[in-house]
Amino acid sequence: MRSYEFTLNGARLSALPSGALWWAETGVLCVSDLHFRRPSRHRHRDNGQPDGENATTLARLERDILKRNPQTIVCLGDSFGDLETLDEMDETAHRWLNCLMAGRIWIWISGSNRAGPVELGGTHLARYRLEPLTFRHAPDPDAKGEIAGSHHPRCWFQSHGERRRGACFLVDERRVILPAYGVFPADARNDGPILAELMDRHAMAVLTGRRARPVPMRL
Repeated sequence: MRSYEFTLNGARLSALPSGALWWAETGVLCVSDLHFRRPSRHRHRDNGQPDGENATTLARLERDILKRNPQTIVCLGDSFGDLETLDEMDETAHRWLNCLMAGRIWIWISGSNRAGPVELGGTHLARYRLEPLTFRHAPDPDAKGEIAGSHHPRCWFQSHGERRRGACFLVDERRVILPAYGVFPADARNDGPILAELMDRHAMAVLTGRRARPVPMRL
């Protein structure tokens, strides 16, 4: 099985290799930190192709949507670089995103970059509650049954005799912290001490990539 199945606060969830979280019982697909950006300045806006980073994120999202056919998409904040990003996105990328949103409940959680552009549609919330889980951007240390993002967790692992570092979910009995779903620089902040305080000593890191692979959390 390519996904990693686990239970949080009574809800059966799947950590997908793409970095999305799937809650099959409710038809909810959750992603965090899409990081849509303004097009590269050297690219022409009308060349019919979306900017590379945005296209990579949209293609990944489209694959997950086509495979799972979710009723609801929850985006856990920091979906756009700033409020002007949507206006400057390639027209192709803008249309692509609108097509993915069509016919679904789409929830934009506000993040550290504030809410997303309201003209895009969907529902804009500070947090979203669907029993028995709460979806928010930044983790609340006192929460239980929490789905959060913000920290772009990454962990070290061994592959073919080499030590590498990759994006991962963090999972324990109280919460899940999702990796950044969008393209993000390799030196993305990890906030190791903060994550170590948020997660208990039995927490698992679930690596993304070709398959979702659980390893003990080591920060």
